[in-house]
Amino acid sequence: MLQRFKKIDGVIVVVLILLMVISILSIYSVTHGRKDDGLHIQMIKWYGVGFLAFIGLSLFDYRLLVKYAHYIYILGAGILVLVSFVGTVKYGARGWLEVGGFSLQPAELFKLILILGLASLLVRKNKSRLQFWRDVVPLSLVALLPFVIVIIQNDLGNALSYLIILLGLLWIGGIKLSHALIGLIVGALAIGGFIFSYINYHDQTTNFLSKTLGREHFVSRFDPWLVPELASSDDSYQTRNAKIAIASGGLSGEGYMKGGSVQSGKIPVLYTDAIFAQIAEEFGFVGAALLLLLFFILIHRLILIALECKERAGPYLIIGIVAMLLYQILENIGAYIGLMPLTGITLPFISYGGTSVLINMSSMGIAMSVLLYGQEVEEDLPAAPALHL
Repeated sequence: MLQRFKKIDGVIVVVLILLMVISILSIYSVTHGRKDDGLHIQMIKWYGVGFLAFIGLSLFDYRLLVKYAHYIYILGAGILVLVSFVGTVKYGARGWLEVGGFSLQPAELFKLILILGLASLLVRKNKSRLQFWRDVVPLSLVALLPFVIVIIQNDLGNALSYLIILLGLLWIGGIKLSHALIGLIVGALAIGGFIFSYINYHDQTTNFLSKTLGREHFVSRFDPWLVPELASSDDSYQTRNAKIAIASGGLSGEGYMKGGSVQSGKIPVLYTDAIFAQIAEEFGFVGAALLLLLFFILIHRLILIALECKERAGPYLIIGIVAMLLYQILENIGAYIGLMPLTGITLPFISYGGTSVLINMSSMGIAMSVLLYGQEVEEDLPAAPALHL
């Protein structure tokens, strides 16, 4: 056990520590002396639990998780369904479970469960290209089930992450080029058609979303992104002020705890998904670039682990985690510079949120387990009761 522990990637550990420090300092900056004062202490506790999860999962053979992934998937899907009935509504989405005084977000947890489930299915396929009906359709259904459940809960950000994870794993799983091209064309036409309809037939589209589908919360997300001139002041308040904060940071920023916009409280619950605005305003382009560099180093190290792994399930897990992180980073930052819709997705390792920290640190632990155990070649996973798709 000690020998394995010595093989843990030191670069990843250092990056995680740096991200933790940035997170705690950023949260302290925007909560000190306000009603949310003390959240940085809570974040330290969450990171403490997160590092324990990281170490524990690093030393735990990830192949056992893959072996029983279908049971984990069923349990996770059941919890998602439970949330639809007894979950707490926050920020317009019914996605939280209150357990023993703690607030947990199962949709965040399911991202990791989905990665395990899809990897488990892929590793049991033969090594040839994925067949459409035999492979692609069943894998897609595994991702679409939680997607639909979470969409119904009004959690667009996490729901979209399931599709991104699916796409990443289909890619590394060996989807045929023709199928990939068809999928990209259909996806591009669907997204393009939606954007065209939303802009040019705004009233009809929003009426359909809000009245027919009951997704009025989505309208408040899409209006500031696609038709800011038509968005209500309440709907565009957060993104508008976040853009002002980011722009005012300039090259080197206004200084720690000196950001005019973030310190004045103009951006609601800044410590959650809008935390990038604080970093950009107080540390400027240089600070934001250094944060992105840390993310790049982390993802680069994860890809190296995948390339060096000799066992089949490991690379699937790593690519799923990379897809999850890339989506969260690009969606979170993109939403506050006007490139993406605001979906409430957190900035990995930085935004305040216990569930988010635990899931991200756990995913790093699984990645580290791939590094420690992935050199042990095993053509097929040990036999386990399986659910055939």
